[in-house]
Amino acid sequence: MVLGAATGINMTMGVTYSWSVIKKALVSDWQWTNVEASLPLTIYTAIFALAMVFAGRMQDKLGPRLVANTGGIFMATGLISCSFTSTPLLMTIAYGITGIGNGLCYSTTIPASIKWFPPEKKGFATGIVVSGIGLATVYISPIANWLIGHYGIPKTFLFLGTGAFLIIMMLAQFLSNPPHGYHPKTKLGLSTRPVVAEGHLHREVHWREMIRIALFYKLWFMYFFAASAGLLIIGHIAAIAKTQAHWENGYYLVIFFALLNTSGRLVAGFLSDLYGRLSILLCVFLLQAVNLVFFVHYVTPTSLALGAMTTGLCYGTFFALFPLVTADFFGMKNFGGNYGLLFLAWGFAGILGPILAGFAVDKTGTYHMAYLVSAGLLVGSFLLALTIRPAKVIS
Repeated sequence: MVLGAATGINMTMGVTYSWSVIKKALVSDWQWTNVEASLPLTIYTAIFALAMVFAGRMQDKLGPRLVANTGGIFMATGLISCSFTSTPLLMTIAYGITGIGNGLCYSTTIPASIKWFPPEKKGFATGIVVSGIGLATVYISPIANWLIGHYGIPKTFLFLGTGAFLIIMMLAQFLSNPPHGYHPKTKLGLSTRPVVAEGHLHREVHWREMIRIALFYKLWFMYFFAASAGLLIIGHIAAIAKTQAHWENGYYLVIFFALLNTSGRLVAGFLSDLYGRLSILLCVFLLQAVNLVFFVHYVTPTSLALGAMTTGLCYGTFFALFPLVTADFFGMKNFGGNYGLLFLAWGFAGILGPILAGFAVDKTGTYHMAYLVSAGLLVGSFLLALTIRPAKVIS
């Protein structure tokens, strides 16, 4: 029940993926500039990442239900407030409130779920939970497009906010941490046994101790470099299709990306239980680097679809594996706060990736330079991963 509720909350949080559709309407119907219509999403991304830091710590202390309920209120307040705004500044502020809500909700779904499962099943459980957001990409854009076409932009925000509020508030009641002293049955023994990381023994690492460990910074930059590559592609995929393949229907690539993004989360979590988190990450870093090196040669709709699908597969993998390596190395007791700090890497990646792509195409007329720089960053992630010894449960 906890796993299902957490997955449902993540799917509901995916209403924010409707922004690409809303942005198009803001430009065409309200005559906003592209910069004005992009600003709310940029601020939302930054606030979402920052909120995760504080929300994770709240979840560790107060439990998932209260934090998720609060997140649902903030999320609904932000979206419904957008329905009463008509200027870029006010909508940016309102949509930023939505980012607070999503940060609160997302901080509860992973820890509340995986605490119930033994080590050999945590990967698959995490894959299921984070796949909810990937699935949202598939269903929310058509819904938002239909709402805008029939009711306009303000009522679209109103309906999305009201629906998200009702669903999250209902599902949040099923979130709970295991009772004190709970130990899931496992082939490996008690899931609370300590792990060895970087040659040191850590039972439950607090964030104040974590930020003094070199391993944390290695993981942070691995996440930062890897996520920026995926955000580079997804943020510009329609423009890439037009520039490289002279294809006006590049929005179809978003669907391909979304499907593989979801699959990557599920498959990576499952495989990491069998072969280890770092082994899967090493493979994915290399796959994504090679994909980006060849991306400039994807000049047909078919090749671009394959490139977008590969990017989605790799991008989804990171959302499943980085929470797991955080739990493996630093424990579950302070997982919310610890992963919140690591998740800041995704927030910064949301700035680097799209800006790098925009700078490259403005200066050179192509995305080739951005692809190569991102491929180089992924090689950097690969090299960093090679310096980390896998976490091992000890007896």
